[in-house]
Amino acid sequence: MKKITIKVNGMVCGGCENRVKNAVSSIEGVEEVTANHELGVVTVKANENVSEEAIKNKIDDIGFEVVED
Repeated sequence: MKKITIKVNGMVCGGCENRVKNAVSSIEGVEEVTANHELGVVTVKANENVSEEAIKNKIDDIGFEVVED
């Protein structure tokens, strides 16, 4: 199991958090997703087969901006 933390712009409410959680949870191998719109952070616990890039792409696909370090 690995833990991935991604910074995300555009989440402004609990509804946004739920959209992100539902989208990322649909990726096979994702075990748990938390999203915090106040901090602009999404944390994902997933098995080793899930790539960080796949998670970022899913977040982009639903209209939120992934912040690259």
